[in-house]
Amino acid sequence: MTGSPTGAYLVALTPESAQAIQARAINIPHLPFRIGRESRHTAWTSSGLTGERRTEAPPNNDLYLIERSEPLNVSREHLLIGSENGVFYVLDRESTCGTIVEGELLGHGASSMRATLNDHDVIIIGTSVSRYIFKFRLDSEDGR
Repeated sequence: MTGSPTGAYLVALTPESAQAIQARAINIPHLPFRIGRESRHTAWTSSGLTGERRTEAPPNNDLYLIERSEPLNVSREHLLIGSENGVFYVLDRESTCGTIVEGELLGHGASSMRATLNDHDVIIIGTSVSRYIFKFRLDSEDGR
């Protein structure tokens, strides 16, 4: 979990989150770090997603989340994590369902699209019933 160039990482708090990052936690290797729903597929099989990914265009996200049933909580281009003057933030990318950071709704009709991220903040990607829940962590002992 250490060694991230940004000093930040996401910890999976649900089985779906852990499956998406294929680990308990993932370093945030660069900023901005974009998260969204995987939508480039042709069919679901017992082994997962099948189909082709576009190769001629750069990806829209750094982390793709797969939703297997409706209603969908995660938009194709849902949020990004960035940093400005050493302060981390999450920015909702005009998602359909919004993003919840420590109980505060961002996007989807809320008054703000952006919130400061502090060490141990919980991020819910989508509505309060979304299964994609992460804890934002910083490497340093003092959280900055």
